[in-house]
Amino acid sequence: MGNERRKQERLQAYIEVLWEGASGKYQARTGDIHTGGCFIDSIVEVAVGEIISFKLRLPNENWIEVKGVVAYKYPNVGFGVRFVGISSEAGRQSLERLVKAETYRAEKKDERGPEESDRSNTR
Repeated sequence: MGNERRKQERLQAYIEVLWEGASGKYQARTGDIHTGGCFIDSIVEVAVGEIISFKLRLPNENWIEVKGVVAYKYPNVGFGVRFVGISSEAGRQSLERLVKAETYRAEKKDERGPEESDRSNTR
């Protein structure tokens, strides 16, 4: 699925995910995220249209509980999920703050350029 079909641009972000679908419970990570959905890096087989329940780990070690529908899949790579339910208003606000923080981090990285970003990661 290309960006032209997305309503919101996603941000590269590696966030721990615990998810459960028709085939069981799994641990994975996101490859990208936005307030409307995310991409989950996983080799586990899912079906487009499948509803999954999952938790996203926040930097403060809290979890956001989310339900989503599998929008597309890349076998042995992962799948895109559109959020259809967040457990609470506080969870929705936490997700929005997480996306804003990742947006800020990406903008700062772009401002520094790749060479300066690489040097700061080795300190």
